Amino acid sequence: MNLSDSIISHSKDRMNLDEAYEACRKETAKWAKTFYLGTLLLPPIKRRAIWAIYVWCRRTDELMDSEEAMTRTSAELADRLDEWEIRTRAIFKGNIQDDLDAVMLDTIERFPVPIDPYLDMIEGQRMDLNLHRYQTFEELKLYCYRVAGTVGLMTQVVMGLDPAYTSAPWSSSPDPSEAAVALGIANQLTNILRDVGEDRARGRIYLPQEDLIRFDYSEADLMAGLINSNWRALMAFQLERAREWFSRSEEGVRLLSSDARWPVWTSLRLYRGILDSIEKLDYDVFNNRAYVRNWVKFLNLPLAYLIAQAR
Repeated sequence: MNLSDSIISHSKDRMNLDEAYEACRKETAKWAKTFYLGTLLLPPIKRRAIWAIYVWCRRTDELMDSEEAMTRTSAELADRLDEWEIRTRAIFKGNIQDDLDAVMLDTIERFPVPIDPYLDMIEGQRMDLNLHRYQTFEELKLYCYRVAGTVGLMTQVVMGLDPAYTSAPWSSSPDPSEAAVALGIANQLTNILRDVGEDRARGRIYLPQEDLIRFDYSEADLMAGLINSNWRALMAFQLERAREWFSRSEEGVRLLSSDARWPVWTSLRLYRGILDSIEKLDYDVFNNRAYVRNWVKFLNLPLAYLIAQAR
């Protein structure tokens, strides 16, 4: 290959990569509107990386939760997850099959991160194969870590740390990992509470069995979509737990680089706002889908910006 051929090939690869990142942007905008709004506040190189990571996570989730996946047997789904793990390991070794693999490779080369959280997320999908009930919150917490807390670990290198915490000769680098995982768990708990109605149609109940017993609300009540005082007390308890996990994550947000704090605060506040929406629905998540209204989203932008400026 001569020099001109090399330049043409490189330009084509660059164009394909740009197109693939644009596909990731569209996918994120379509399926994660609240999350997407937060990413737009990041610098371009960081937002593209976050879109690539989101799409990898969505591709992983679709192996289990797409309409097509519902027609597969457990054995077939297990095989798909095994194949996806092999493919993910290959990406981390520099071997790609398509443009979406290419943007992931480009992202992990720009923002190096261990493969562990990616493999943990796949393991979380494996939990959905056979585990459709959780006896305790400790069991559910492991699931939440694997399918969502891992996202915090995948993205924390992209977000970066504020040099103010690392530039002094006597400073030691703070570890935002615990807070990053906490935010992922908080988000997943919020998803679970929002999607109770949808999940029951799939035969899944993520609310811990110990909590159903505590509030004298049976599985049959849940499957019937019964809304009574017991259900409201149960849901109020679950919302408070989710809010506690959001609170745990806040200290870590303060450690992030200045160009990441605003978008992360925005996403945190908006996602936490879904909990407020559930309350306004009087906890009827069987017949309604809780969401944050657009005017609330835009009102939160300047508020999140002010919070992000304070340390």
